[in-house]
Amino acid sequence: MALYKKDLGKYKDLDEDEILNNLSAEELKQLETALEDMDPENALLPASMRQKDQTGKKATGNFDRDGLLTYLEKEAMEYKDRDDVVPFTGERKGKVFVPKQRPIESLQQEVTTLDPELEEALSSATDTELCDLAAILGVHTLVTSTQTYDGTCKEGFSNVIKGEKMVPVFDEPPNPTNVEDTLQRIKSNDPSLTEVNLNNIKNVPIPTLKEFAKAMEHNTHVKKFSLAATRSNDPIAVAFGEMLRENKALVSLNLETNFITGVGVQALVDALRDNDTLTEIKIDNQRQQLGTTVEMEIAKMLEENHNVIKFGYHFCQQGPRARAAAAITKNNDLAPCPLRAAVAQSAGGEWKGTSRGGRSPGQS
Repeated sequence: MALYKKDLGKYKDLDEDEILNNLSAEELKQLETALEDMDPENALLPASMRQKDQTGKKATGNFDRDGLLTYLEKEAMEYKDRDDVVPFTGERKGKVFVPKQRPIESLQQEVTTLDPELEEALSSATDTELCDLAAILGVHTLVTSTQTYDGTCKEGFSNVIKGEKMVPVFDEPPNPTNVEDTLQRIKSNDPSLTEVNLNNIKNVPIPTLKEFAKAMEHNTHVKKFSLAATRSNDPIAVAFGEMLRENKALVSLNLETNFITGVGVQALVDALRDNDTLTEIKIDNQRQQLGTTVEMEIAKMLEENHNVIKFGYHFCQQGPRARAAAAITKNNDLAPCPLRAAVAQSAGGEWKGTSRGGRSPGQS
């Protein structure tokens, strides 16, 4: 390649225009033919120079637009139209379609005739007697399932078509949590604050949510933190992942129904490998799917972290789903039984089970 470039160096100082001006007409024709063989579509030439000049006539003068239009109109008027094979006379051929009119069938009501004695008895019967007769004939079964026959009938049989009463469903009240007050209580490590619920508060700024994560790093009293439907994104998930590496008191974390992608979930999964206190985390119902790679990382984390016993996420792939289910089942089996602890405390004894659900000596 170096030798090839060295040979091309001697052509840098050549003047192409001078060479072309010194060529004869025959040599220019040969050069044009050679260029056509190398570039048949003229892709190397500008668009304005790709079309050849195929006219051999000499120019007659400057272009006159008005004269050209006048000439074209004159030629069009003098040109004789072609005669039609069948001259047009405006006459319609064939029959005019008239749709058939079907006779309107009159609704005939069937008239049921009864014996004179029955007609007289029905005309003189009271409403209660008519309801009793309807119950005997089985007409009362037309009443809705929420109604029963009680022997009375108001305004004839209007209750047969009576609909069920609709139960109104009211919207949930807005979240009453005071964001600024809750943030200050977390920063001051308030012992009375054990659960933080910011669900459905969609106007919390991202810097404020990051302050929550930063304040939770050194908080020792909050056990549950819920952040569902708050428009949280990946930077929030990364901030809470860093919080999980420092916090040793949080037990439950809810990040459902947000805009967290695989990057944010990966940060949470990496943090859970260093966290041994969180037992429940929910990350389901995000805006987009996490992907197979992230789901495999989640399954690996659940196999390594034996403290997580509740993981809220719907796996899309069968492989990670099976591994995660087996890991969660194993973690639940290893978790200490709160029922045994409660029984031991109520009996006046002391629960001595291990943190992995092991048995102390003498226990069955």
